[in-house]
Parts: sequence; structure tokens; C-alpha cells
Amino acid sequence: MADSKHFSENQFTLKEVFQNLGEWFGYFLSKWKILLLAGIIGMGLGALVSIFKKPVFHAETSFVLEEGEGGGIGQMSGLASLVGVNLGSLGSTSGLFQGDNIMELYRSDRMLGEALLSPFNDRQLLIDRFVEFQELDKKWKSKVNFADLDFSDPREKFSVTQDSVVMEVSKLIRENQLSVSKPDRKLSIIQVSISSKDELFAKAFNEKLVEKVNSFYLETKTKKTGENLAILQTQADSVRVILDQSIGAYASATDRVPNANPLLSSATVESRKRQIDVQATGAVYQEIVKNLEIAKVNHRNNSPLIQIIDSPRLPLKRSEIRLVKGIVLGAIITGIIVIFGLYFRRLFQKHVQES
Repeated sequence: MADSKHFSENQFTLKEVFQNLGEWFGYFLSKWKILLLAGIIGMGLGALVSIFKKPVFHAETSFVLEEGEGGGIGQMSGLASLVGVNLGSLGSTSGLFQGDNIMELYRSDRMLGEALLSPFNDRQLLIDRFVEFQELDKKWKSKVNFADLDFSDPREKFSVTQDSVVMEVSKLIRENQLSVSKPDRKLSIIQVSISSKDELFAKAFNEKLVEKVNSFYLETKTKKTGENLAILQTQADSVRVILDQSIGAYASATDRVPNANPLLSSATVESRKRQIDVQATGAVYQEIVKNLEIAKVNHRNNSPLIQIIDSPRLPLKRSEIRLVKGIVLGAIITGIIVIFGLYFRRLFQKHVQES
């Protein structure tokens, strides 16, 4: 224990650290010509990038999604309250996952494909515009002949090549240009953003995608209750027709025997039968109408509310590398690369000399 030391022999003192930093500073200072040349080259490269790199336009749509009040928990809580059980807390966490389904719809091939096949103008579809400014007809020239493809045909008549092109373009947009997010997980606000080099395409595609997805989501969420509502409405209309016929038949039977002899019961048999038909049909109609009104309320409660907050407007927000910024960043990045190169070169020379 007497030979133990508080500091190892490999540790540096503060003076040695400053001496080492001074040596490196002097070394880099001696290479000022190389660093100056690297800075000039970097400035030139940065200027070229800022000049030739096209700006990217961002079309953003934000909307509020309020899920409908599901009838399942409400009905269960009503029954459970009879025995003193509160189920309200079970449904309180459902808001944590609001909007997750619709966010996945925005990334699906079906929704992206339907938006791409929507018209951009009188002579072009959105997919035609995308192929044009992305120059896919040149990049995929060896695989696809776009001159033979007509995307205005009905989708069910598409060839394998047409379907493949739509899927590949959808994949490119999903991976490189589409962003679907919630700015705050506690809120029900969803933001959909399309980034593209073509300003008009970004705006048109964003609007069409939001329209397609939100309509599909609304239709899907209310499909079951809508079908039930339609069935009840049909039943109510049919029973109402039968009820009207029964009332007419009862009136006709009564008119045939206007002053029936009370001592002859057989004279009123027909009118009594018709009266029973009216009463029975009326009871059925009353029950169906009650169920129909309940179904209407349930359908309204199950319908999600989608309210657009902000939609893309021209001119769109753009991101680009300004000339001055490109020159400065080019000089800095090139200078850092050269400094690291000189640093590792000197370390290698020292290692060779020590060996």
C-alpha cells in the first residue's frame, strides 16, 4: 500500500494540455494555404449547390378530428349504473388513440393511388404531372414506356404496368414527400404535409389527398349505423303503407254498415277485423318509428367531426439554400473535412516515426 499512487504516470498536467493544443494550433496555422484553398473550393461548391438546387415547396393542411361518441360504452354504463358500477373511466382513455387510424389511411397505397389518379387540370392527371416534373419518363425509360400508358382509363382496366407505376409513385411520395403527424399528442389536431419541387402539384395533391381520405374515413366510420338506419327507414315506410291501407279498409267496412243493428253482431264483424288490423299495424309502426329515432341519434353520435383549420394557399412555404448561406456552409464543411484530414495525417506520421 505504501507504493500506491494517487495519479497514474499516463495522466497529463494542465500545462501539458495547453502545450499540446498550442502545437496543434501551430501545425494547422502552418497549413494555412491548404485551409484557404479548401475554403475557396468549399465556397464555390456551396454557391453551385445554392444555384442549381431547386427550392422545395411545402403544402400543409391541418384539421381537427373529433371522434363520434360510441354507443357501446354508453349502453354498458347505463346498465352497469343499475348495480352501482361506473364504467365512465373505461372509456376516458380512448382519446389517447384518436386519429391513429386516419393517419395510417394517409399512408396507404389505395388513398395515395386515388389521389394521384385525380385530375390536375383539363389535360393532365396528378400522376402525369408528377412523372413530368420528376422526369420519371427518362429515369425509367428502360423499364416503362410512358407514351403507351393512359392513366385516365378506369382503374379496373389497368394493366400490370400501370398498376406498378401507380404503386411505385405512391411509394416515392410516401417515403420522400408525405408527412402525417400530430403536433401535440394531447390534442386531436392532425397535420398533413406534402413537400415537392412543383408548387402547384404540392397544393393540388395535398387538397385531393385530404378530401379522399377524410371522405373515406367518414364513410367507413358511419357505414354500419348508416346501413341500420336505412333498413329501419325502409321498414317504417313499408309499415306505413300497410297502415294506410288498413285504415282505408276499416273505413270502407264501416261505411258498408253505417247503422248496424246492435242485436246483430255479425254485421260488425268485418269492421272489427279491420279495426284490429289498424291497431296492430299502428303498434308495430309506433315501435319502428321509436327505433328509427334512436338509430338516427346513434348515427349522429357515431359520426366523427372533421373540421379543416388551415389549408394550403399560394404562395406556399418554401425551403431553399440561399447563396450566402450556401457559400458559408460550403466553406465551413470543406474546412472541417480538411482539418480532420490533416489531423489524422499527422497522427499517422507520428505513429510511423515512433514505430
